[in-house]
Amino acid sequence: MACTAVMIPRWLQGCARAICTQAASWRSPPSAVRHLTLSSMMKSRRKTDHLERTADVVRREVVSAAKVCDTADESPSVKRLRLLVADKGFSFKAGQWVDFFIPGVSVVGGFSICSSPRLLEQDRMIDLAVKYTNHPPALWVHNQCALGSEVAVRVGGEFFFDPQPADASRNLVLIAGGVGINPLLSILRHSADLHRERADKGSGYEMGTVTLFYSAKNTSELLFKKNILDLVNEFPEKMACSLHVTKQTAQISAELKPYITEGRITEKELSDHISKETLFYICGPPPMTDFFSKELEDRHVPPEHICFEKWW
Repeated sequence: MACTAVMIPRWLQGCARAICTQAASWRSPPSAVRHLTLSSMMKSRRKTDHLERTADVVRREVVSAAKVCDTADESPSVKRLRLLVADKGFSFKAGQWVDFFIPGVSVVGGFSICSSPRLLEQDRMIDLAVKYTNHPPALWVHNQCALGSEVAVRVGGEFFFDPQPADASRNLVLIAGGVGINPLLSILRHSADLHRERADKGSGYEMGTVTLFYSAKNTSELLFKKNILDLVNEFPEKMACSLHVTKQTAQISAELKPYITEGRITEKELSDHISKETLFYICGPPPMTDFFSKELEDRHVPPEHICFEKWW
């Protein structure tokens, strides 16, 4: 691959050769893109560096400049960024993540996109939600990032939902732990966009039902609560959610209470949704993804119907 195939923002041009070499080594065969088998996805790569940990995962070759145009606190420990990506060559599928390049920070971040592809198509914007840690990219987001900050992004990941109009209708079960909600929210939002398109035009992909199971320590750590409930209320016959809290001490608000279960997501809850038309997407800490993937496999869910991603 020639280095001219990679678009490099001006402040990254000094690193162009290194980025180009890395991009070449990260390319995976086209057959890897749609569904991953359990055996390939359950390899636990416990490396702290995002680029090392995802070295064998499919990536786009284009690095695109982006500018921070909005920030907000989603929880006491999570900050949301909205990025403007003017490059028309930049696109992603619901569930994918970005390599996140920051001027002056040598470590590259890896953050899931939590907005839908439609937001990018219409407004050239994407949303990320970053949990506070001591990892340099996360520290930069929480301590230094400001409106107008310039960064660069590149799309990667094999965990996505991207049905084509002629594909068979599928139900989705989304299982999230903590900040693992990010790619699943992108999929939930994309599913809502597909429902709207079908209702408006009478054509396009026919979505089945979508059920979200989402677990966090307490309600303050349940991210995007209003966004999730707004979608459930917009599509009451098509979308449902079960929000779980494991260490709740404060009183639960009246608005949230109908959707809250105190305790972990159970195998029984998932078994009620198993069918040949259902795809399962899981994102959370490695023990959680391993547990539910194995549980579904033991209940004879085909491996190609189980997709998951682990975040460390």
